[in-house]
Amino acid sequence: MARFEMNSAEIAGMGAQAVTADVFFQMGLDHSIGRSGAVDMVAAHMWFNLAAARGNRDAARRRQEVAAEMTAAEVAEAQRQAREWMRCH
Repeated sequence: MARFEMNSAEIAGMGAQAVTADVFFQMGLDHSIGRSGAVDMVAAHMWFNLAAARGNRDAARRRQEVAAEMTAAEVAEAQRQAREWMRCH
């Protein structure tokens, strides 16, 4: 898989249909390991959730792994953010 050099703002500026599951998956990886700064499990879960919704099976597995390290409140926030992203894009 190719490495995508994009940030959240760049993805937000793209048309929703233009963003592939692979881009979402890469964003989840970046946030889960802190590649672009601090580790952010809520953001990682959100991006993996969006990738899984686009059919990426690895994202669904990674989302479960990330969720196992999060509180119920954090998972709920990640899900809320994913819904909000889909609503706005």
